[in-house]
Amino acid sequence: MSDPHKISCQYFSQEDLLSAGCLDMNLAMDAAQNAILAYENGDILFPEKIVQIFSQDTQERINCLPATFLKEKVCGVKWVSVFPQNPVLHGLQNLSAVIILSEIIHGFPIAFMEGTLCSNIRVGAMGGLAAKHLARQDSEVIGFIGAGEQSKMHLIAMKTAVPNLKECRVASKETAEEDQFIREMSPLFPDMTFVGTKTNLEAATSEADIIVTGTSAQAPLLKAAWMKPGTFYSHIGGWEDEYAVAKQCDKIVCDDWDTVKHRTQTLSRMYKDGELTDADVHCNLSSLLDGSKPGRESADERTYFNAVGLAYADVGIAHAMYLRAKEAGKGSDLTLQQEMIFEHAQLKDWVRI
Repeated sequence: MSDPHKISCQYFSQEDLLSAGCLDMNLAMDAAQNAILAYENGDILFPEKIVQIFSQDTQERINCLPATFLKEKVCGVKWVSVFPQNPVLHGLQNLSAVIILSEIIHGFPIAFMEGTLCSNIRVGAMGGLAAKHLARQDSEVIGFIGAGEQSKMHLIAMKTAVPNLKECRVASKETAEEDQFIREMSPLFPDMTFVGTKTNLEAATSEADIIVTGTSAQAPLLKAAWMKPGTFYSHIGGWEDEYAVAKQCDKIVCDDWDTVKHRTQTLSRMYKDGELTDADVHCNLSSLLDGSKPGRESADERTYFNAVGLAYADVGIAHAMYLRAKEAGKGSDLTLQQEMIFEHAQLKDWVRI
């Protein structure tokens, strides 16, 4: 006997998604590229995010970020918390997220998903897309300032985008963090050599063909003198490099410059200080993807990519992950209701008046 008013969806834990093969940077990069181009074509609804900041000093916050893919008839929302003090004060991760996907025929949810994996993959995927167009494909050495989850995900993305990478150097504020990075990442890439620099930022970056900064610091850690000609720099965090880094770059690309310049990244600070203008920014990533603007044009160009984060890319990646996990038979049924409220025969026993 059917239940016409039953509403259910699929629940996917992080382990469901991982075991279904969703930690696939090619899957994520394809989904992110499709989302970016769809947005440029007007096929995505992308309202303003809602930000709830609980401490201006430490920036503990929870954000609500929705987007709708009109052609796919799917609406999604990422509910993400960022608590920068968690690792230091509590030994916990600083970011956690959940994602809800709904169909827009009836408006019912189709999936409730762990979202930290997707959120971290999206950051890497955007950097990977930029690297395809801005990094030298013969790059061999990648250098990291920061050894956290975003740096680890960026290594997967950069190795996917630039398979020729042979050496990874990492510097963090603690040697133990470098050791953990190498311990966790070296089994994934047995063809690469890993080098911990014992917190020496210059040693991690000065000979690197690709530089990634992934920290929560609000200080100019990366020096312009360390960025050799031909280097591609992927800037993940807030204020991680001195102004001279961007000033010496031949091309500056953002995921969305209009959004970036109103935030607190290095480029945002430069814009507000009159050190960077709209004309100094080469283009948005979308212009590289659709071919309307050139990427790297010479071996000696220094290139700079800054992503502030576009939540519609998260939703696009989440949808691709949902389809893969569902096809793999992962996840479990999550029943939201069996009947409408006033159809329950037991309602007279449950109601409180």
